[in-house]
Amino acid sequence: MSEEKLENEDKPGESFEELFEKSYEGRRTERVQVGDRIRGKIISVGKDTIYVDTGTKIDGVVEKNELADENGTVPYKEGDTLELYVSTYDGNEIRLSKSVSGAGSLNMLRDAFENAIPLEGKVKTQIKGGYQVEIAQRRAFCPMSQMDLKPADSADQHVGKSYVFLITQFEEGGRNIVVSRRELLKREQQVAVSKFMSGLGVGAELDARVTRVMPYGVFAEIFPGVEGLVHVSEVSWSRVEKTEEVLHVGDRIRVKVLSIEKGEKRNSVKISLSMKQMTGDPWEQMEGKFQIGEKIKGRVVRCAAFGAFVEIAEGIEGLVHVSEMSYTKRVLKPEEVVQVGQSVAVVVKEIDIPRRRISLSIKDAEGDPWLEVADKYRVGLSVGGTIEKKEKFGYFISLEPGVTGLLPISKIKNSLKSGQIEKLKPGDTMTVLVEEVHPAERKITLSPGDSKEEEGWEQFAGAGQKKASFFGEKLQQALQKNKEKS
Repeated sequence: MSEEKLENEDKPGESFEELFEKSYEGRRTERVQVGDRIRGKIISVGKDTIYVDTGTKIDGVVEKNELADENGTVPYKEGDTLELYVSTYDGNEIRLSKSVSGAGSLNMLRDAFENAIPLEGKVKTQIKGGYQVEIAQRRAFCPMSQMDLKPADSADQHVGKSYVFLITQFEEGGRNIVVSRRELLKREQQVAVSKFMSGLGVGAELDARVTRVMPYGVFAEIFPGVEGLVHVSEVSWSRVEKTEEVLHVGDRIRVKVLSIEKGEKRNSVKISLSMKQMTGDPWEQMEGKFQIGEKIKGRVVRCAAFGAFVEIAEGIEGLVHVSEMSYTKRVLKPEEVVQVGQSVAVVVKEIDIPRRRISLSIKDAEGDPWLEVADKYRVGLSVGGTIEKKEKFGYFISLEPGVTGLLPISKIKNSLKSGQIEKLKPGDTMTVLVEEVHPAERKITLSPGDSKEEEGWEQFAGAGQKKASFFGEKLQQALQKNKEKS
């Protein structure tokens, strides 16, 4: 048998009282005072009271109804840790409470101020610049700006409600106490934001609320205290020129996270969001959506020197080249025919999905007037026209919008009224005869309206004599001169 074992056997036995005293080794032995803050675990939960380990030889007792929530339920169980204050102590019993009064409450408030301990208080009334709050039966002041993270909808919406506050100023022996609820809310928000951000990743789809509208996009709150930017280019697959025409503060939107980057400020992040990515790229759904030759409606979204871009579906734009704008007139600028925002009918001419290009035509949608020219303008028909312009080789005569014929200069000189015709100006009207029609080539040859009369005179002169005499030739020349003078 070892000497150590013999020594232990020879050691006299300890009494029950000594063992009991040992069980309190390491626990508080100093006397507690009213107002002391006690942090301890719940030992047991009775019918009306809860027993708490105070760290001393005496367990603390707190009334259950004092710890009950708004529904009258006590949300605590054995083993939970509570922070309470000593309300009474007579050497045999320690009574605990969420708050104390009198001198004890003052010590508690000072302790709470020095150690930044939150305390519950009730908003009693609204006063100039803020609110009067009662904490531990003492009056405190909470500035308006320190009551919440956001401005109140109405000044008295907090009156009568109980909140947890942080004492930010404790002066004049407790006569000047200033509290803040905002600081605690910021702390809670920071914890919540940190947890939210730890689980946030690119590609996440979230509900958001528009908080600010800027020329370059909108800021949207995706979590209390967390905002991201939806750039104007990510608002819609359709072209958006002014974000304020599409979105407004308070609008609820669905967004997708595009990127998360470190911000310029310390511990800040830049979150890029997209609304349009929630619906997918419309070009990837283009197959079979439109057919070549199909007539559809669209909206002019912008004009360029070479034509106008027309949106025929969300995010799908096609080009109407200036050459495809009108059959009836020559178009130099698209603004001569269309304006941005105007609804127009177009015909699909070409579709190139890989290159994301669609060619459209306005003039084909309106119809080609030359399709009916062969039936409307038969050879020999006398019609009225308007001189568009005069060239050395002839006059261009407009028969109707989009249909122009040529009156050759040779035909004018052979006319009985050539002098009168030559005096006409662009915009003047005249009667012409249809001599030739070539719809495929878009050509109509015309002659002056008196050509039939001249032709009849020549035929009459030819029938009267087979061969003109010298005198007859002189007479014909004189008549021609008189005709020119008239």
